[in-house]
Amino acid sequence: MITLHTMKRSLLAALLGGSMVLASAAPMLAQRGEHSADAREQQSEAKRLPADVTTEQSVELPDRTLRFKAVAGTIPINNGEGKLQAEIALIAYMKPDAEPGTRALTFAINGGPGASSAYLQLGALGPWRLPLEGGSPSSTAAIAPNPDTWLDFTDLVFVDPVGTGYSKFIATGDEVRKHFWSVDGDIDVLATFMRKWIEKNGRQASKKFIAGESYGGFRAPKLAAKLDGDGVGVSGLVMVSPVLDFGWRGNGRQSPLNWVVRLPSMAATAREAKAPFDREALREVERYAAGDYLVDLARGERDTAAVERISARVAQLAGLDPALVRRLAGRVDARTFLRERDRDRGLIGSMYDATVSGIDPDPGSATSRADDPVLSVIRAPLSSAMTDLYARVLKWRVEEPYQLLNGRVSSRWDWGGGRSTHDVVDELRAVLAHDPQLRVLIAHGASDLVTPYFENQMIVDQFPPFASPERLKLSVYGGGHMFYTRDASRRALRDDALQLYRAGEQAANPSPRG
Repeated sequence: MITLHTMKRSLLAALLGGSMVLASAAPMLAQRGEHSADAREQQSEAKRLPADVTTEQSVELPDRTLRFKAVAGTIPINNGEGKLQAEIALIAYMKPDAEPGTRALTFAINGGPGASSAYLQLGALGPWRLPLEGGSPSSTAAIAPNPDTWLDFTDLVFVDPVGTGYSKFIATGDEVRKHFWSVDGDIDVLATFMRKWIEKNGRQASKKFIAGESYGGFRAPKLAAKLDGDGVGVSGLVMVSPVLDFGWRGNGRQSPLNWVVRLPSMAATAREAKAPFDREALREVERYAAGDYLVDLARGERDTAAVERISARVAQLAGLDPALVRRLAGRVDARTFLRERDRDRGLIGSMYDATVSGIDPDPGSATSRADDPVLSVIRAPLSSAMTDLYARVLKWRVEEPYQLLNGRVSSRWDWGGGRSTHDVVDELRAVLAHDPQLRVLIAHGASDLVTPYFENQMIVDQFPPFASPERLKLSVYGGGHMFYTRDASRRALRDDALQLYRAGEQAANPSPRG
């Protein structure tokens, strides 16, 4: 017979036994948690990019031998608690025979968002260049010495934002990604990268410049302002095919300015079919676009006399069928222009350089699904050239794919209130007003329909007198978005950049009055 006392003892033993089991399991659970943390730490370390590699390099150019030091490596980006968030890959080129503080320093960055800096590096600025004009996806990826390199007058640091090139996240989670892939977070991260690189390499005394292409140009004034707040002064900006105001793209067909800013680029394209690029020849088109064309556009499509006037003139300037332009009421969008110019030959033009055409796979369809004849053609050779440069020349080997142009970044970019709400006009005004010695070069290709040059010309013309042509210059060259693929345009860009750098040196070190 089981007594009440026996039941109490059995229950107490069970409870004590359970407590003992739980107590003995506690160290095991804690140990398991420690192992999990260790495993995560080991996994994080396994994701790290290789250590920096420094090599001595030289290139033989027609009139000189250029010797320099090349560094391929990374800068770590941590959060406020010191936890590693990402590694940003870089390639730096420096002249070893000069005192670091006496050499200008340029950070070069591309756009997208989602583009690596390969375009600026192997297209225009770096010591090696990949010939890109007139190529195909199967073209050779062999790089050659670049006689137009900027390394003669500035050290160069090419930056790949996270998600481009070999740069990568180490931490996981949507919060980290959203910060890095957002308008303001991106500026915070890149400014941190630049500050850390400067401090790591003892370049505080160097004059500092930012060269940015496309969205990289949009970044440039924001980065200058952020770096100034972080105690790093910037002496100049080179903005290659930049967007200054995304709002210009948000007004739709009803905005006359949408048609005005693209007409000079269409006219430049049509003119190049008959004659070489001539900057002065476009002045008359610009006067018409911002004058009589704008006035007649403002009269509206119900004014038949205005429609007749502009249709005849636009057809003549753009080299299009007058009947087509009349059906469009003198308002020709970029895609129609690119499709109709050479449609009878089964070709379609490029948004990035309208003078370049490719085969249209669906020439009889109402709309085209063709890849862009410029952007898609250079993707494979440029990617291959970069992986070869990293591994064979710079001795920095990464097993993961090189992200030349990452669509995931652009598709997931956080624009906050929407892309059309963003511009850098105020930031550009502010940095020019804040530092009277700062200079800016805005460089465009005439036949670029992605960022048409006349849009930014009209914006720059509205700047106050303090932004004089000596301090804020807009240059237009033959070619498109990547106009530097043309030899003459690449050299002209270098000449304009050199003038900006030299002017900055003179402003910082004025001659004594005698």
